[in-house]
Amino acid sequence: MAAERYEELSPSEFFYRNRELAGFTNPSRSLYTAIRELFENAMDACELHGIRPEILVVLREVERTSQETAVYRLYVRDNGSGIPERHILDALGRVLYSSKYVLRQSRGTFGLGGTMALLYGQITTNRPIRVVSATPGSKKIYEYVFKIDIRDNRAQVISVRRHRNSENWHGTIIDFMLEGNYPRVKSKIVDYFKYTAAIAPYAEITFVDPDGRLFFFRRTSSKMPKPPKETKPHPHGVDFETLRKMLMAADPSTTIKDFMKRSFHRVGEKIAKSFLAYAGISPDTTVGEVLGDKGDGLLERFYRALQTYDKFLPPSADVLSPIGEEALREGIMKEFHPQYLDIVVRPSSSYKGHPFIVEAAVAYGGDIPGGPGEVVLFRYANKIPLLYDEGNDVARKVLNSISWSSYRRPQDGPVAFFVHICSTKVPFKSVGKEFIADVPEVEREIELAFRELLRRLTRYTRKVLRRAEAEKRLSAFRRYLPQIARFATGLAGKRKVPDVEPLLEKVKERYGLEASGGSREAGTPPSSPSGTRRRYRKGRSG
Repeated sequence: MAAERYEELSPSEFFYRNRELAGFTNPSRSLYTAIRELFENAMDACELHGIRPEILVVLREVERTSQETAVYRLYVRDNGSGIPERHILDALGRVLYSSKYVLRQSRGTFGLGGTMALLYGQITTNRPIRVVSATPGSKKIYEYVFKIDIRDNRAQVISVRRHRNSENWHGTIIDFMLEGNYPRVKSKIVDYFKYTAAIAPYAEITFVDPDGRLFFFRRTSSKMPKPPKETKPHPHGVDFETLRKMLMAADPSTTIKDFMKRSFHRVGEKIAKSFLAYAGISPDTTVGEVLGDKGDGLLERFYRALQTYDKFLPPSADVLSPIGEEALREGIMKEFHPQYLDIVVRPSSSYKGHPFIVEAAVAYGGDIPGGPGEVVLFRYANKIPLLYDEGNDVARKVLNSISWSSYRRPQDGPVAFFVHICSTKVPFKSVGKEFIADVPEVEREIELAFRELLRRLTRYTRKVLRRAEAEKRLSAFRRYLPQIARFATGLAGKRKVPDVEPLLEKVKERYGLEASGGSREAGTPPSSPSGTRRRYRKGRSG
């Protein structure tokens, strides 16, 4: 029998062999995922530092590789915080190296997607990657050309150039080649930018596609959402290995009481003492003693008590950055111009020690896509539009479970539901970040938000139906009352026909028809859409 062969894989080689895990499944999906990952990094680089995003994405076809696929050049430029020179090669040339391995809300979660996009490009084209970056206040702009060494999980530098930053520019440019199938994924990519613009009216987004079409989503608000804050882990949010790692990073002479106050979210003197009494651990016990192996199971006891103690304060939502009702309303109106729009922001909640907020909206009329009576769902997580695998998402599960016979909704057009979840840890079911797991706490908040929106929509629909019926009656009165008045005048032997207008006015007052036009609860939509499309003259993109 031949001996089995064992080998170690670097992170780059593992994801090279299993790139489907990160959403790089086929040429069309891979192209979409690459654009999405780099665009999200660009948005984070702006929002986390309070910079209004100005992002340019240019995709150009370089050469055909088959009847369906081609090599494309993807160029992404942002005006964000940039990458410090010492981190450029590691941040973009090493898988699982990131600034996002902290407990903070962000679009990026796994420190994987951006580098995987570059790795996919190298795998499919064998072309190098060009990165240009400068941080705010930097006197130089740094330009690196490199490839990724898959075996060693490191960047191999081809060239380095340093330019004088005479215009005080800051941001990042990523320019590389990759194989894809744009025609098949075109609508998804355009929808992705449109749906992002719907929740980020403070961003200016430009996309130029391989056909030379320019999609421009203008900024309509200068108000930025508050940046999310880094936070400490909540006691209910740590597992055994995380706890051990935290203890090993602390000074062994630190008391366990002080360790808790310094290391955990919303744990002060009073709660630390109460917890340690519950756990049967002296406040003066040191971290070294907890980690020591004396056969007393102190570390295990400490961990079990963390999981079962029920007097810890819930995690604070102050560290989160929701879209906000004002921005959500403005963005949806800007992109879809609905006749009716209503928004619900649920109180903050938590699961497994992670705070989260659910924001939801329902819209009807205008440019909402879909057929009559159709229920359309727009899903977002940490401000990322989720366009794939809707059937597996918790929000779709909630919508499907609702008994629609209990509610009324307009049937002459589609009704759209929007749902956004922001959290320090969104419960995605895969590295590809396309759908959310049905965590009971999250599911409950989404259901409560949707049902509240449906109750309001039902009231609106009934009001519209009553108004339509009243207008129908008024139309009949206008048509027949003058004739009845003339006949009655003749029968009574009178010559002067009475004026029926006062009677019609009373009918209008009774049915609330004084105001002209329909009942538009969302306000008057803008006169023109923000997402414009025009031909783009091909030339150099940077």
